Amino acid sequence: MNSKQQTYYALLGVHPSASPIEIRRAYRELSKKYHPDTTVLNTATATVKFQALNEAYATISHPDRRSAYDRQIGYSRLYVVQIPQNFQPLKSRPDRYRSSAYLDPTDRPLSGGEIFALFMLAATFIGCFTLAIAIGIARGEL
Repeated sequence: MNSKQQTYYALLGVHPSASPIEIRRAYRELSKKYHPDTTVLNTATATVKFQALNEAYATISHPDRRSAYDRQIGYSRLYVVQIPQNFQPLKSRPDRYRSSAYLDPTDRPLSGGEIFALFMLAATFIGCFTLAIAIGIARGEL
């Protein structure tokens, strides 16, 4: 494939990150459109377009060939986050906005489940402490 030709992804009308299902759907629609037996285009043009579609689909539908093709065209599936050149960090907010319980996640009311868990924890602690005292009294150690 020379540099004048479009990529297989552009030929099929999908993005390079398209899923196999999206690629298959695009191929099926375009193959119906350009198949020499079902198109209104002249046979020579339809045959050339249909062969190009078949070549693109054969490459992109196979995982190993697709990754080799992606390397060939310079597409990477790795997401690399880079800081933009004109990045301006946010200035810190004034403390007046931090006084609200809804804006500060560390200062919020406890939910019912959290209150119940604290109650169970306290009851367990008191029960264990009471049991230890009762065992000590029964053995005569207290």
